[in-house]
Amino acid sequence: MTEKTPKLREVLDGIPTYKPGRPAAADGPVAYKLSSNENPYPPLPGVMESALAAAGSFNRYPDMACTGLLNELAERFGIPVEHLATGTGSVGVAQSLVQSTAGPGDEVIYAWRSFEAYPIITRISGATPVQVPLTDGDVHDLDAMAEAITDRTRLIFVCNPNNPTGTAVRRAELERFLDRVPGDVLVVLDEAYKEFIRDPEVPDGLEIYRHRPNVCVLRTFSKAYGLAGLRVGFAVAHEPVAAALRKTAVPFGVSQLAQDAAVASLRSEDELLGRVGSLVCERNRVSQGLAGQGWTVPDSQANFVWLRLGARTAEFAEVCERAGVVVRPFPGEGVRVTIGETEANDLFLRAAELFRKEL
Repeated sequence: MTEKTPKLREVLDGIPTYKPGRPAAADGPVAYKLSSNENPYPPLPGVMESALAAAGSFNRYPDMACTGLLNELAERFGIPVEHLATGTGSVGVAQSLVQSTAGPGDEVIYAWRSFEAYPIITRISGATPVQVPLTDGDVHDLDAMAEAITDRTRLIFVCNPNNPTGTAVRRAELERFLDRVPGDVLVVLDEAYKEFIRDPEVPDGLEIYRHRPNVCVLRTFSKAYGLAGLRVGFAVAHEPVAAALRKTAVPFGVSQLAQDAAVASLRSEDELLGRVGSLVCERNRVSQGLAGQGWTVPDSQANFVWLRLGARTAEFAEVCERAGVVVRPFPGEGVRVTIGETEANDLFLRAAELFRKEL
């Protein structure tokens, strides 16, 4: 007799598994991990103290409403508390957004390649993903995305800057695109790398959301603020959307430690700006070094660079690993390389130069 097993949703069979950046080998030659978009700096001043204080109450549930953090964010950005919602990183909030807007028969549009969680969270909700290829310059093709809208479209993700290419959409083209989107379709500006933007033509999503009820902005404390291990992100949206996010959020999902650390991080803005400035300088140095070697490097506004390598992607990743750094390969497409410590960036540049000479 055949043993029965629990019935699972058939949609799970077509859902890809999220692939995190591979860590550096503990006992091998690889010394630096540049495969995840992490901040190489330690937590900002005040964060460790807040963590130690929170550790004394781990036997208690956290503030489910994230009152202190929401009040801090509201004051910091000049927005109503009712327009805020938190989650386990911006990806946790993104999943709540899909659950709040799309189900079986509905469509979610996003660029491709873009953040690899988008197809996963779309399919989990039972909705249909609509992937719109990037332009030849690895930028969002907003005209094509607008043309992909149908009466079944419920949500559109615009990752700005885009992960993994680092390219950013500018204000004029984004505004033109938004003018073409029906008012009952939610547009999510995923700004996980907002703090690293230096192009003055790339807009702050918060300026756009204030005048457009169908625009939501995603932010995170994982990247610039260096709290990737604590999983805390937030959304800014008009009240109906923000209220829906609070309904669909996992209860007590953001720990008290994470809430307190995020507040402490917001209060260390001077130190944050200095660290981000140093990473941007390193990003520019790496980009210029690659260009000097003959690589075509998209203009990155994030904390990483992108090299399109096609069929030689895996080979390049192996060369980097032998040189002492692990990067993030996307098989058949290219590699994303996070900006890390100066020593790590130097090792990567030497590996890239060696590979280039062998082409």
